[in-house]
Formats: sequence, structure tokens, C-alpha cells
Amino acid sequence: MGAYSQENFKLPNHELMTLKNGLQIYLVQQDEVPLVHFRAVVPAGYKYDQKGKNGLSNIVANSISSGSKNYTKSEIEETLDYIGASLNTASGMESSIISSNFVSKDLETVLPILKDIILNPIFEEEEVNKLIQRVSIGIEQSKESPRAVIGNYFNKNLFKNHPYGNPASGDKESLNSIKTKDLKQFHKKHFIPNGSAIAIVGDFEKKKIKKLLSKNFKDWKKGKDIEFEAPKISPLESSKVLIVNKENARETTMLIGGLGVPRNTEDLISIQVVNTILGGRFTSWLNDELRVNSGLTYGARSGFSSYKNGGSFSISTFTANQNSERTIDLALKTYNKLFNNEIDEALLESSKNYVKGQFPPRYETNSSIARFFTDSFVYNISLNYINEFSHKVNDIDINSTNKIVKNYFPKENLLYVFVGKAELIKPFASKYGEVQVVNIND
Repeated sequence: MGAYSQENFKLPNHELMTLKNGLQIYLVQQDEVPLVHFRAVVPAGYKYDQKGKNGLSNIVANSISSGSKNYTKSEIEETLDYIGASLNTASGMESSIISSNFVSKDLETVLPILKDIILNPIFEEEEVNKLIQRVSIGIEQSKESPRAVIGNYFNKNLFKNHPYGNPASGDKESLNSIKTKDLKQFHKKHFIPNGSAIAIVGDFEKKKIKKLLSKNFKDWKKGKDIEFEAPKISPLESSKVLIVNKENARETTMLIGGLGVPRNTEDLISIQVVNTILGGRFTSWLNDELRVNSGLTYGARSGFSSYKNGGSFSISTFTANQNSERTIDLALKTYNKLFNNEIDEALLESSKNYVKGQFPPRYETNSSIARFFTDSFVYNISLNYINEFSHKVNDIDINSTNKIVKNYFPKENLLYVFVGKAELIKPFASKYGEVQVVNIND
């Protein structure tokens, strides 16, 4: 995609339709191919999990397609399979998501099914128990993969008592406490039209789809507005090291970082440009130093995970046991290049061009366009984000990058999480901060 296309990439024309119950529906016509993507978000993310029942929203989201008031599980699966339609349900931090891809002519077949699983799931006890068992087994199996679990340890120690520190899938104890009645109560409270949004992108006749959407969702009963109350997110008061002991580990897997930013942070685009230099692309400082120049790892990166009310920043990599200390020290030395103002004009221009070049492809598909609209709804992101993106990137200069580093990249009181063989990590770990050791099987 050429420079002109990058600079002139615009948000597709769209229409916002709001039903009387508060449901917001974004309609985006894309008639290049006869396909439609449906994406719904409801205020039922895992940050709303009840205390002691972590994983509840995940179980709810993955149970709604297992039978509803008007469709059995078999009917849902067979009908969608016959017409080649997909169905995906999941729970994210802020919302639960229901999405489907299908051929335009099947709109009147698919929409009633989607409506029924969102509004009227029945949560059969046998199906729920099977799912809980599968998730529980998956949690145990994930302990064999440090990269699968390290994020949970990092979030728990960074966000502490805030719900952002809770694991999406829960744990064995919390899953054992979840009953069918909990799913029904959670669904009743959180699957409500006010606070929810639908985005439909693809080949459809606007007048017809408006009628179908109104018919299917107008009777969705409005609920009590969802309020999210949680402790204030505070940075660590001193550097902390958590060693997660895995006796048979041949590698040390690591995350190093601190608090990040909310998703709708005004400077998010500038943050992305700076992070691209540090660890956001293959030719980043971190990957060059740790992989290309030293051969200590197969990959090193950095990034921000941003939610509605906060977020995290982390540097991530892994290395052979014997190279752990050297890798950590080199990662920190490389990170400090940001604070030493080592970004020059050529490097900044390269990063800006890279970020602009990566941007249009992120919104080439119906599903990615739908996600943008639902994300803008959930995170209060301006719909001008796409139209202003290239201009905001162009406006970044050396002075602004230095301010971005100072304001958003955590420099002190970092959190270090190492998953590996504790006896090999402990001898040098205390130089980074106060050390705590836990066992991966606990």
C-alpha cells in the first residue's frame, strides 16, 4: 500500500441505529463480496467476576451457544454448519463478545439464532459441568507452558486486588464454586441492551436489515446500568521480583514492566510509535540486541495491554537457563536507551513509516472493521481515530517522543516475573528487587 493510500485511509461510511432499549447498532455496508460479519459486545467481561468465582464470565460466554430457549445445541450447530456460518463467543476483560461470519442471503436464518443465544441461553447443567471440567483441565495443562501462564502472575502482582489482576479462566478452586445458578444470575445482570453494542459489516440492504434488527432485538429488556467499582490502581512502591519455580525448566521466561495506560489515552498513537522502536517490530532495539546481536533468545518484544480503566507495560522474552542474568541485564540496558534520549531523527522517521504502513491492513476485513466500532463503544474511543491516525503520526517529533517516554514508560519500581528453575535464578534475583518464590504447581 503506497504512501498516498496510507495518508488517505478513512473510516468507512456507517450509520448508528439506537433502539429504545439503549442497544446501539453500527451498520457498515461493504458490498465487494456477499458476506456479512456480526459482532456484539455486552458488559460482561471477566473484570465483573464475583469474588471467589473467577472464571465465571468465561464459562457464561462459552455456554450461551450450548442451547437456548428456541434452539437446541444440535440445532444451532447443524444449522450454522449447513450454511457455512461461523459462531464464536468469548469473554474479554471488559466485555463478552459474540461474533459470526455468514453469507448475505442467510441473514434471516442466522440473526434469530444469534439473538436467541444472547437473550435466552438455558445453561443446561450437564453442559455447564462439562465445560467447567474442560477449562479446569486446560488450566492444569497450561502450567506446562510458562508463556501461557506468566501473564497471570504478572497481572496479579501488578494490579494486586484490582479485578484486572484476576485470571480470565479462573483457577481450580474458583471453578469448583461455580454453579448453574451463578451463570443465570450473571447473564441476567450483565447481558442487557443498555451498555451493549452490535456492529454489522458487509453486503446487506440497509432498509431490510434495520427491520430485521428491530424485530429481533427491540424486546430485549433493559436492565440496571452496570457500575464498576474497584480499588484505585497504584504503581508498586518498590521493585519486586516474583520467581515462579518450574523444576524441569530449561529456559527462563520473563516479563518486566509496570503500569500502562487506558485504551482511550490521548497519546496512544505516539506511545505506539515509541514502543515500535523499543520492542514493537522485528528490527526493534530489544530484538536486535537480544536476538540478532547476542543470540540470547529467539525473540524479544515490548508492548502495552490497555483496558478501559488502566493497563500494563511489559518487556517479554525467554532464554536458556545459563543466560538468564545476562539476558535480563541486557534487556534493562536496552530499555534505558529510551530514558537516555537515544531516539534520533532517522530512527523516529523509520518507526513512523512502519506504524503508518501497518495501520491500513488492520482494517481490511469486515471483522476488523466491526471490531473497531465495538471497541470505540466499549473504550470510549473517538470514531475519528482512523481518519486522524496518519496525521497524528506525522506530527510526532523528537521532543514529543521524549515527553512520551517520561510520561508513560515506567522507569522505577518495576515488576519482574521469571518462570524457570528457582535455584538458578535466586542467586542473582535480589539485585533487581525484593524476591518472592512460588511454585508453578501451587
